[in-house]
Amino acid sequence: MKQTQLFTKTKKESPADEVSLNAELLIRAGFISKEMAGVYSYLPLGLRVIKKIEDIIRDEMNKIGGVEMRTSVLQNKEVWEKSNRWDDEVVDNWFKTKLKNGGEVGLSFTNEEAYADILKQYISSYKDLPVYPYDFKNIFRNETRSKSGILRGREFYWKALYSFSKDEAEHNVFYEKAKDAYKNIYKRAGIGHLTYLTFASGGTFSKFSHEFQTITGAGEDLIYVDENRGIAINKEVYNDEVLESLGLKKEDLVENKAVEVGNIFSLGTKFSTPFDLKYKDENGEEKLVIMGSYGIGLGRLMGTVVEVLSDDKGIIWPESIAPFKVHLLMLGGDQSVKTEALKIYEELKMKGVEVLFDDRVDTSAGEKFADSDLIGIPYRVVVSKRSLADGGFEVKKRIETNGKIVPFDKLMEEF
Repeated sequence: MKQTQLFTKTKKESPADEVSLNAELLIRAGFISKEMAGVYSYLPLGLRVIKKIEDIIRDEMNKIGGVEMRTSVLQNKEVWEKSNRWDDEVVDNWFKTKLKNGGEVGLSFTNEEAYADILKQYISSYKDLPVYPYDFKNIFRNETRSKSGILRGREFYWKALYSFSKDEAEHNVFYEKAKDAYKNIYKRAGIGHLTYLTFASGGTFSKFSHEFQTITGAGEDLIYVDENRGIAINKEVYNDEVLESLGLKKEDLVENKAVEVGNIFSLGTKFSTPFDLKYKDENGEEKLVIMGSYGIGLGRLMGTVVEVLSDDKGIIWPESIAPFKVHLLMLGGDQSVKTEALKIYEELKMKGVEVLFDDRVDTSAGEKFADSDLIGIPYRVVVSKRSLADGGFEVKKRIETNGKIVPFDKLMEEF
């Protein structure tokens, strides 16, 4: 993409009504636009990042047997009444609306009921199990407060997978696969070294649920980390009994603030019971399906990356989710510079390298460098009269202080 095609522009000043680093940088760099508290639109650069994250998650879910589909955002009141979660006294963050011909619908705030209701049509025998459907969709939650940028929104984009198994043993096998898949997601997104499998409350479903928490001062949770074992405990379940059951010692744990970037739950029969979601086993006996839930917010993951991988100049995107791999800067209006810059741009495109070409002619070199640092693309290639005189083009990684001159015939080897 040429930067003159990109209608968004960077901003020097931080938004006055934002207190979170992720929102400040993403708005200034032109990745998102704030519509209201907790509601953001994804601009072209932001959407490219979200799509990269989506591709990573999709790949990991498919590897463990996930089957992608798409559930409706509009939710049937009668379906949710079966689990008693339509009642505002039970769930206080619904967005609900009236239909013109009468009746009421809700906007999805989670998906357990929707999946149980759909799968009931297709599960009747042990031969139909296990099955692992998932989807990406917008979720709506009428939060009282929303001040953490895209870490906590009233509208957000997520992936949710639900497992349907014959028994606990079958469920547990998949549950462990999901743990590994989630670890792979965070590693591939560039924050695996800061993200810990965290033991949290299992509610009425099991002894524990498992969160994935990333260490950051912007976090709303307090966790205790055993760095040697690579696991953590949420403050909500931090007590002597839990420590003993997990074989952990207080002196080995380090207290940290963290943000939850995903969670997995064993649901048991909590949602299969109200929907009478049963199957017949090999002996013809009816049994309830065992369910599990596996969620991750894509915007929250994106915001967390920005919180932990940035500096005083701007964002530092990992290659795997960066909007482009290369930021090509053309400095000055000299014809030789224009010719060489365009030549590199076309060559990179032909080789399949994603490149953002700063072809602006009325912008100073200083502004271009500042914009490049703020946007945070992993590699910067500068074409200028000076670089050409030195025998090529200046190549610099976003995380490096100084670049190096690379001749044209060697440039493609860099990428």
